[in-house]
Amino acid sequence: MKHTYHIHGMTCNGCRSHVEQTLSKVSGVTNVQVDLEKAEATIEMEKHISIKTFQKTLEADGGPYSIHPEGEKPKKTETESKVNKKEVSVSTGTKFYCPMHCEGDKTYDKPGDCPVCGMDLVPEANTTSSSEEWTCPMHPEVVKDEPGSCPICGMDLVPKEPDVSAEEKTYKKLIGKFWIALGFTLPIFLIAMSEMIPKNPLYDILDQKYWNWIQFGLSTPVVFYATWMFFERAYRSIKTWNLNMFTLIGIGAGVAWLFSIFGMLMPDFFPAQFKTESGTVHVYFEAATVIQTLVLMGQVLEARAHSKTNSAVKELLKLAPNKAIRIVEGQEEEITIEQIQTGDTLRVKPGDKIPVDGSISDGNTSVDESMITGEPIPVDKQSGDKVSSGTINGTQSFLMKAEKVGADTLLSQIIKMVNDASRSRAPIQKLADTISGYFVPIVVLVSILTFIIWAVWGPDPAYVYALVNAIAVLIIACPCALGLATPMSVMVGVGKGAQNGVLIKNAEALEKMDKIDTLIIDKTGTITEGKPTVSDIGKAESGSFSEEEVLQYIVSLNNLSEHPLAEATVTYGKEKGVDFLKAENFNSVTGKGVEGTVNGKKTALGNEKMMEAANATLSETLKQTAQSFQKKGKTVSYLAIDGEAVGYVVIGDKIKETSKKAIQALQKKGIDVIMLTGDNHDTAKAVADELELADFKAGMLPKDKLDEVERLQNEGKKVAMAGDGINDAPALAKSDVGIAMGTGTDVAIESAEITLVKGDLHGIVKARNLSDAVMKNIKQNLFFALIYNTLGIPIAAGILFPVFGILLSPMIAALAMSFSSVSVIANSLRLRSAFID
Repeated sequence: MKHTYHIHGMTCNGCRSHVEQTLSKVSGVTNVQVDLEKAEATIEMEKHISIKTFQKTLEADGGPYSIHPEGEKPKKTETESKVNKKEVSVSTGTKFYCPMHCEGDKTYDKPGDCPVCGMDLVPEANTTSSSEEWTCPMHPEVVKDEPGSCPICGMDLVPKEPDVSAEEKTYKKLIGKFWIALGFTLPIFLIAMSEMIPKNPLYDILDQKYWNWIQFGLSTPVVFYATWMFFERAYRSIKTWNLNMFTLIGIGAGVAWLFSIFGMLMPDFFPAQFKTESGTVHVYFEAATVIQTLVLMGQVLEARAHSKTNSAVKELLKLAPNKAIRIVEGQEEEITIEQIQTGDTLRVKPGDKIPVDGSISDGNTSVDESMITGEPIPVDKQSGDKVSSGTINGTQSFLMKAEKVGADTLLSQIIKMVNDASRSRAPIQKLADTISGYFVPIVVLVSILTFIIWAVWGPDPAYVYALVNAIAVLIIACPCALGLATPMSVMVGVGKGAQNGVLIKNAEALEKMDKIDTLIIDKTGTITEGKPTVSDIGKAESGSFSEEEVLQYIVSLNNLSEHPLAEATVTYGKEKGVDFLKAENFNSVTGKGVEGTVNGKKTALGNEKMMEAANATLSETLKQTAQSFQKKGKTVSYLAIDGEAVGYVVIGDKIKETSKKAIQALQKKGIDVIMLTGDNHDTAKAVADELELADFKAGMLPKDKLDEVERLQNEGKKVAMAGDGINDAPALAKSDVGIAMGTGTDVAIESAEITLVKGDLHGIVKARNLSDAVMKNIKQNLFFALIYNTLGIPIAAGILFPVFGILLSPMIAALAMSFSSVSVIANSLRLRSAFID
C-alpha cells in the first residue's frame, strides 16, 4: 500500500532527511521517500496507517513539520503556530545558521543552538549600510546625521553608539557565565587536589564530609546556571540520536555530580572499597565542574571568533561614503547615499569616494580603481567613461550621472559576494564530536553489561555492586582532558605563529591549512610590491642628455604633480640624491602627460600623444625599446626637452624577493600554485614566466576570482587564496582558507582567516608547516585525553575483582584524570619549539 502526502515546513535537505527518518520509525512503514522540491512524502506501508499517526510522530519529534493529504492546503499545527508566534515575538530580522551547516543552508529566526550538533547558531552579516548618526550626551532625543552642537544645551554632538550585534551579545553572555564558572570551579579543584597531599592540611580545619558539602555548594551554580545549557544539548542529542561532544560531556559530568550527591546522602549504601578512611564516599564534583568549565571556555573562544566573522562586510560598508553632492537646477545640495536616484547628476570632488555607479558627464580625472582590479596605477577618465562606487577620485573635480544605486552598485555586489561566500563556507566537524559518536554508545553499552554481570554473578548485595560499578564506568569514561586537547594545541600554535609573523584567526584555519592542495595567489601586492616604482631610466641613442640629466628633468617636472606615477619618480629621484631644478608653468594634460618649463627649457613628459603635442619625433630605436617594456606590462613615459625626445622612464611593480623561493617551496609540498590578476595578459605572462608559473589568468574581476575558487572546489580541490586587495575579498571569503597580506587592505584582512604580517609569500610556507605540526599535536592530545580513561574502564567494570578483589579506587580515577590533563598540556607545550621556517 502506497500513499502520497504533502509535507509543510521543510526548507533544506537536512529537513528532508530528518522527515524521512522520522516517518520511517512509524510501525508498519516499509519505505519512505521525501521530495523537497515537491514538498511531498511517498510512504509505503503494510496496511493503512492514519495520517494522525504520522502527524503525532512529527509533532513529538519537535520539528516545525506537518503532514496533509495530497492536494490539501496545509494548515499550521497548534505546535507550529506556537513556535511561529514565539519566533515572531523575539525576531529581530536577523537570520541565524549553524556554523557546521548540519542542515544545509537552513536558517533560523532567533538565536540558540543547532538541534543536530549543539553548536551556537551564528547570525548572518547585515549588508545594509547606514549613515552615521550624532546625538547629544545630555539630550539623547537629539539625533542628527552630521556633527555639530546640541540645540538645547550647546554641547558637541557625539557619534551615536551602534546597536550591539547578536554575535557580540552571545559572546558577552558566555564570557559572563565563564567567569562565574571559573570562580566557583577553582576552589573545588583546589579542595579535590588537596586529597593527594599527605596529611591533608584542610582536614585540620574541617572534616572531609564538610569539605564535600562545600564542594557541593560551590558546584551548584556551575551546574544549574553557568553550564546548564550543556545538559540541555546532551538531552536533545540523545533524543534525536545525534551524538556529539555534548552527549559525552553531559552524561559524564551529570553522572559524576549525581553520584557525588548520592554518596554524601547515603554513604552506607556503598561497599567499603568506595569509601575513604574517614568513612565518606569519594566525590567527583571537581570532575563535573572542571570539564564543564573547560568546554565553556572553548565555547567562549568560538563565540569570540564568530563575533569577528562579519568584520569584512563592515569594512566594505565603510568604503561607501555616507554623503554625496547632487546638482539640482545648477545648485549643489548635500544628500545621503540613500537619497540618490537613478539619473541624478552628482559632483565628485578631488579625493572623494565615488558614491554610486555611473558615467562622467563633465570633466576629466584619474581614478584609483584598485578596489576592483587590484592594480595600483590610477586610470585616466574623461567624459563618457564609467566610474564605480567606492573607487577614489584623483585631483580633479567632475560631474557624473548616477546609473546604478543601492544594491545594484558594484560595491554592493562585492559586499553580497563576500557575505554569501562567508555564509556558505562549512567548517570541518570537530574530531571530538566524531569520537563521541562512537565512544558514547560503547561506554553506555559497557556500563549496562557491567550492571547485568554484577547483578547476576556478583556477591551480595549484588544490585548495589552492580549499580555502583555501572556508574563508576560512566564516571571514569568521562575524559576531562578532551576539553583541553584542541584548545591547548591551538593556543600554543597560534602563539607560535604570531612569533613568526603568521596571525591565525581561528582553529578552523589551522585544521584546513593542513589539507590544502591548491593555492591561488593575486599578483599585485601579493607577488609584487603593490605600488608603482621606477624600474628603468634610459636616454635616446643620439640624445645630448645623459641618463642622470634625464632623471633630473623628469623628477623636477613631476615634483609639481600629484599623480601617483609622478610621486614614484620623485621618490626614486630622492633615493638617488638628484638635485631638483627650478620648474614652473606646470600643466597636466589628461590622457597624455604633463608639461612645463624646467631650468628655462620647455619640457614635456608622457605618452606618444604628448610627444606629438610637443613636436618631438620618436626614433624607431626608442619606440622599440619602449615596446619591449610595455610587453612586460610596464608603463613608459617619454621625455622631450625643447622639442627633442631625449629619454624615457619605465614604471612597474617590482616582484618581492621572497616570492619565487616561496612558490617553489609550496610546489615541492605538492601544492598547485595559480596566479589570478586583474592586470593585462602581457604583464601577467611576464610575471608568471619569471616565477616559472605555468598556470595563470589575467583580466580577472572580483566575481571572476570568486567563480574560479568555486570551480576548483567543485572539482574536489582544497583551495587557499592569498591576496591583499578589496577585489580579492570575495575569493578570500569563499576559499577554504583565506590568506591576507598584512600590508593589504582592512577588507582583505577581515575576509581572511590567516594574515601574514610581513606581507610576503614565505609566510604561507610557515603557515603550512605550522598547520602540519598543530594537527599532529591535536591528534596526540586526543590520544592522551582518552587512553588513561579507556584503560580505566575495565577496572571500573570490575575485571580485576575476581582475581585480586580490586574495584575502581577513587585514587585511580583521580590519577587518570590528572595524568591525561598533564599529558595534554605537556604535549601541547612542545609546539613552542617546533621548526616552521
